[in-house]
Amino acid sequence: MAEYLASIFGTEKDKVNCSFYFKIGACRHGDRCSRLHNKPTFSQTIALLNIYRNPQNSSQSADGLRCAVSDVEMQEHYDEFFEEVFTEMEEKYGEVEEMNVCDNLGDHLVGNVYVKFRREEDAEKAVKDLNNRWFNGQPIHAELSPVTDFREACCRQYEMGECTRGGFCNFMHLKPISRELRRELYGRRRKKHRSRSRSRERRSRSRDRGRGGGGGGGGGGGGGASFSG
Repeated sequence: MAEYLASIFGTEKDKVNCSFYFKIGACRHGDRCSRLHNKPTFSQTIALLNIYRNPQNSSQSADGLRCAVSDVEMQEHYDEFFEEVFTEMEEKYGEVEEMNVCDNLGDHLVGNVYVKFRREEDAEKAVKDLNNRWFNGQPIHAELSPVTDFREACCRQYEMGECTRGGFCNFMHLKPISRELRRELYGRRRKKHRSRSRSRERRSRSRDRGRGGGGGGGGGGGGGASFSG
């Protein structure tokens, strides 16, 4: 019996534990879910809840009208956010194996950032410290996450461009970074002192565009946003 229960733990056959929480570390029903959300006491992965702000969803002009954000501006804004968070995690807490950002719109996933460290001790240290810090003027809510295999957490239809549920899909829609940034972050990760000059230059260009662009870059999360505390 024990072997059977272990084999179905976190699957659809498990009538006690929530399979969605087990797979993606979040459930659209939240505390109202009829099944248990077993929060891990140790994990390599942490979740930073609702920390990413997509400017395409929040950009507004002074008169309340929604402003268009170009795809190029969107990618630059996102790359700046990703690099800042990734670098902060590695420099303060430990080697990052993988970092993913949700582009979902559902309350349980919107803006979530998942950071998988190489060591569980680093993840534990990060959670304790980050819950006393701020990002872009907002308090950070960090917790250990049960997610270890992002292939199980991701929406396969989204990756093929075929998800019909859009941003309200219950599985992760992971936003990709540029190839250049991926090579920079993951390809040079073992160098102790990585240059951040390119990041500062991109932030400076982004701020200059923001000053002259009539409010097209609102929403936070990049272009000068930073950790504090």
